[in-house]
Amino acid sequence: MTNGRSVPAPSVPGEDASSRLGRLVPDFTAPPAPGPDAIAGRFVTLERLDPDRHAADLFDANLGRGEVWDYLGYGPFAALDDYRAWQAAMAASADPLFYALRDTATGKVGGVASFLRIDRANGVIEIGHIQIAPVLQRTSASSEAIMLMIRWAFDAGYRRVEWKCNDLNAPSMRAADRFGFTFEGTFRNHMIVKGRNRDTAWWAMTDDDWPEVRKVYEAWLALDNFDADGRQRRSMTELRGDLRRA
Repeated sequence: MTNGRSVPAPSVPGEDASSRLGRLVPDFTAPPAPGPDAIAGRFVTLERLDPDRHAADLFDANLGRGEVWDYLGYGPFAALDDYRAWQAAMAASADPLFYALRDTATGKVGGVASFLRIDRANGVIEIGHIQIAPVLQRTSASSEAIMLMIRWAFDAGYRRVEWKCNDLNAPSMRAADRFGFTFEGTFRNHMIVKGRNRDTAWWAMTDDDWPEVRKVYEAWLALDNFDADGRQRRSMTELRGDLRRA
């Protein structure tokens, strides 16, 4: 001990430095910033947020449902002009970078989500500001939207995708687990949101996790996993269990 602090043990000749310093990350190249105009899937297309195209439809989709804003740092919005102004500010931002979620089946916009806390130097990115209107909640489109964002991040070269939420937000906690994120702990007294304390639950997925998670997503999205009405036959949780037992 020196001044009350632990002193690292001296290195031993021939010792693997990774055991002391962490594994090497060879040939890492900073991934690009997110920003494609659209990310298309089977059930949903993510479109760069544009208040002229998205504000009115989303305002109407959320009208009278103030609870959809409970765990967000903004909203509900009393008037379309207020919501349009908020969307305009978000559309001009590079971090967070917002997308609107358009349901392929209906052609309607039913939510937003963003990439944020974009740390290209370390290959870390977060998915958040997720707000799904009732019309899109618990649909294949809303699930695929998050999968598309995760897939884009890992395909682009990010090493870690994060998910954070109020630890009282039970639906978000269940979603993080369902999508294959690993719970890493709770930051107590982390934020004050709308005048209330927020303890923040931290979840993450790494590029080591991604190959198995990707198999689950591909199995879930397979044509034979949905009936004629578009309802899933097997959940992601069930499919994950099958793959682990295989």
